[in-house]
Amino acid sequence: MKSEIRNPKSEIRPGCQGWNYDDWTTRAGGETIFYPRGTRSGEMLGLYAEIFDTIEVDSTFYAIPPAATIENWYKKTPAGFAFSLKMPQEITHEHALRPGSFAIADEFCERIKELKEKLGVVLIQLAPQFEASKENARRLRAFLGRLPREIRFAVEFRAREWLVDWTFQELEKANVALALVEGSWIPRALTFAAIPKLKTDFAYVRFMGERDLTSFDRIYRHEDTNLELWTEEIEKIAAREIFVYFSNFYEGHAPASADKLKKLLGQETVAADILEDQGSLF
Repeated sequence: MKSEIRNPKSEIRPGCQGWNYDDWTTRAGGETIFYPRGTRSGEMLGLYAEIFDTIEVDSTFYAIPPAATIENWYKKTPAGFAFSLKMPQEITHEHALRPGSFAIADEFCERIKELKEKLGVVLIQLAPQFEASKENARRLRAFLGRLPREIRFAVEFRAREWLVDWTFQELEKANVALALVEGSWIPRALTFAAIPKLKTDFAYVRFMGERDLTSFDRIYRHEDTNLELWTEEIEKIAAREIFVYFSNFYEGHAPASADKLKKLLGQETVAADILEDQGSLF
């Protein structure tokens, strides 16, 4: 029974990986998709924040955002909203956590502090090529050791060999979470087995999917059984705050997937059609 599994102290926050998708906009004369018809790109974040209270930002993977962008995100979202940001690939992929990335990481961390209380978690997504070698272990230890403690971080490994006791100990020492990912890189059984070893008071979960979909306006493949399995595992996480983000590629339409999880958790969902009164004039 879920009532026996769930950590009653946990706040589980489902959301989406990104918000700026034209496919989420309702077409003229069509059934509601997510955004009202006629929604402009600059209006999407504010509308999204009427439905969900957290978002994972992918654009920061490609560049450090300008201060004006951070300010804009902050102003367009209500109190209690949380942005989780992907660390720039220049740090994680090009430099692969080498000392040459430290100055870039410092600049990135200083910039995102401008989100203040709306800063959720920073995702350090490592490349599949970042194998569990002694050299990379030294790089990881050095990198984690210099991260600012006032910011929460999660590491996503894409090589299964990292899920060993040494890694869990290093993450605990740095107060960094292990990102739990439904994807093709690490077997689900290994990911689930890691849950009892998580020691941070926050957790990070990502739902990915095969990148074979070309439209994101509805669910194209139903992952209900998979999501039910994950719900049971998420409820076992002994963290106070759990961020969960869905890719469009998981089922085809991330907002619908996030709502599925909310329903499985017994959380209230907000119907997208309430946005019709708040969208742009057209």
